[in-house]
Amino acid sequence: MTYILRLDASPRGINSLSRRLADTVQEHLLRLDPTLGMRIRDLSCAEIPHISNDTITGFYTEPHAMTDKLHAATALSDELITELNSANTLIISAPIYNFGVPSSLKAWVDHVVRINETFAFDGDSFTGLVPLERAVLVLSYGANGYTNGGDLATMDFLEPYLISLLGFLGIDDVRTIKIEGTTGDPILLNDAMLQASNLVSQLFIEESK
Repeated sequence: MTYILRLDASPRGINSLSRRLADTVQEHLLRLDPTLGMRIRDLSCAEIPHISNDTITGFYTEPHAMTDKLHAATALSDELITELNSANTLIISAPIYNFGVPSSLKAWVDHVVRINETFAFDGDSFTGLVPLERAVLVLSYGANGYTNGGDLATMDFLEPYLISLLGFLGIDDVRTIKIEGTTGDPILLNDAMLQASNLVSQLFIEESK
């Protein structure tokens, strides 16, 4: 079954605003195409380990030279890449932490960005190998000022990083929905959530026609 792969990076569970917005995106996509399945990977609970020296060695070892130790070290990478490559759409929900991606999401990235698996290099140029139709980023920011040329716009290393990374892997259709001020006034935050939720359908206006 073709499915949506959803990655949640916030450790805040039901209190996570990025997860709540991702719920809205997920529901909208499933209404557009009820045949899609869902796979959700909670990165805050999955305990994806950082890659080790053996993992890196396995990434660059020819298949005929792989040992049992290297197979074990790259088994999780194999699983995550198969899961990604088999999906139709990728949803990533994540807060910005210290101007960048949460470490749990970065650990996932380090396992899936792999030569000859998700990208190729011919000695001159790189080619993305991931066949997904699209990706949707659902991002939350504790402060205001990251969007529309705000004071913190140059400190946003979350959205640009993820868009560049996904493009490197061959996913050029990347759509983003964001919410700011998540640590601010609750009334203003509630209004911002409503506005962001209402914008979800606009992300897929072409598919809705």
